[in-house]
Amino acid sequence: QVTVAESGGGLVQPGGSLRLSCLVSGDTFGADIAGWYRQVPGNSREMVATTGPGNSATYADSVKGRFTFSRDYARKTSYLQMDSLKPEDTAVYYCKAIHGWTSYWGQGTQVNVSS
Repeated sequence: QVTVAESGGGLVQPGGSLRLSCLVSGDTFGADIAGWYRQVPGNSREMVATTGPGNSATYADSVKGRFTFSRDYARKTSYLQMDSLKPEDTAVYYCKAIHGWTSYWGQGTQVNVSS
C-alpha cells in the first residue's frame, strides 16, 4: 500500500510564491511520482505537471515558466515550486503516485491566490 500526502498550500497574494510538497510513504519500492494536478469545485481535475526522469517534467501551458517540479529521492518527496501566482491558480492541488499499474492520490492541499 502506498500513501500520498500533500502539504504546503495556503493563502497567498497575486504574484507570490508557494512550494507544495508530496511525501510518498508505505510500500514505496518501485513507486514513483507521476505528476501534480489541480481541481476547482465543479471542474474536472487538470494536469499541472507530469514528471519524467530526475527533475524533468512537462507542464501545462497555463503554468509553464512559473511552476517548477523537483524531487528528493532520498526523502521520497517531490515538490512543486509555484511562482508568480495568479488568482486563476486557486485550486486544490493533488500529487499522483504510481506503483505498477495502480495510481495513488493524496487528499490534496488548498491553494488560494487572492488579494
